[in-house]
Amino acid sequence: MKHRTYGKRGKLRAARLGPRDVLHVGSAGLRSRPVRVVLSALGIAIGIATMVAVVGISSSSKAQLMRELDALGTNMLVASPGEAMFSGEKVTLPRDAAGRVARVDGVEDVGATGDLDRSVRRSEKIPEDETGGISVKASTEGLLKVLRGEIAHGSWFNAANSRYPSVVLGHVAAKRLGITSPGQQVWIDDRYFTVIGILDALPLAPDIERSALTGWDASEKLLGFDGRPTSVYERSSDASVGEVRKLLAASIDPESPRNVQVTDPSAALQAKAATEGAFSTLLLGLGGIALLVGGVGVANTMIISVLERRHEIGLRRSLGATRGQIRVQFVTESLMLSGLGGVAGVALGAAATAAYAVSGGLPWVVPPWSMAGGFAATLAIGTAAGLYPAVRASRLSPTLALHAV
Repeated sequence: MKHRTYGKRGKLRAARLGPRDVLHVGSAGLRSRPVRVVLSALGIAIGIATMVAVVGISSSSKAQLMRELDALGTNMLVASPGEAMFSGEKVTLPRDAAGRVARVDGVEDVGATGDLDRSVRRSEKIPEDETGGISVKASTEGLLKVLRGEIAHGSWFNAANSRYPSVVLGHVAAKRLGITSPGQQVWIDDRYFTVIGILDALPLAPDIERSALTGWDASEKLLGFDGRPTSVYERSSDASVGEVRKLLAASIDPESPRNVQVTDPSAALQAKAATEGAFSTLLLGLGGIALLVGGVGVANTMIISVLERRHEIGLRRSLGATRGQIRVQFVTESLMLSGLGGVAGVALGAAATAAYAVSGGLPWVVPPWSMAGGFAATLAIGTAAGLYPAVRASRLSPTLALHAV
């Protein structure tokens, strides 16, 4: 701290506090009361940790969804029967619907499934009405490629096994049936079918996950399938998705294209990614409330500090410290107290996000703006919380303060 100096007219002028002096006097109260500092900073830390963790977890989940979209692609469309405009009759797709789709410019891969009015059970001794929510579908050999699916165990259909009583189970269907490996059998209609494969998860086709798939030829020969697909899946190049979507219905049913419904399975994931942070707003609000409560705690701590240090304030004022210097001292102390809580909160929030990401197999994403914004909020809270105690301290009379010692 610099000594008093004289002005041009010989009057005393208050010494100026350098940055080092401000930090020294501002941290004096923190060093002398470490337990109170920790407890006061804890409220700020909890608020900031909540806000950073909420943003981080939301961003990590969204990043995982975008990874899934990149891997699964947004270039798959599904054509299925719509509803007749006037007749009210059940609409069906033509038997050669998959072939018609394959001839559309831009289409690269095509697959199809057909719903079968059959149930699948672990054995014939289980009642027919206990289906476990598992449907039976006929499947073409090209379906797996279109879905970009993976076989978890076993193999997929080929020209040979699709003609015989064989079945591929979605991973949900396999769990419900208690099937753990290929070679086991399930009862469909009036005979046993051998499980040749179990699919991995299919986010773009949740209905396939809960289905037992049989070969197209075997379904016609053994299960009375009429050969009309219920869903036709196609993959096209990213650049031609829009054009293919316009042509798909008319290509399948030129006479009544309105009877064909075309959907985009990836739309659900895209919507989920777009709205991932919607629920986070409520949690951010709770974090903001915790931060506000922490700010009130800091203000209370600073007021108590002013009351306990009246003699120190009076002594500094009697030695020439100005009211402005007293205000700077206590605002600095409040900022340092809040800053400690902010640093701890950012670290805790990032750690909580990392733990969540590791446990869920998600990428760890904490936006820099959330950490910078959280720390800036602590400084704003610290300034607001320290203003009143600082002004109150600067207004103490040196004589009365020293008289109370």
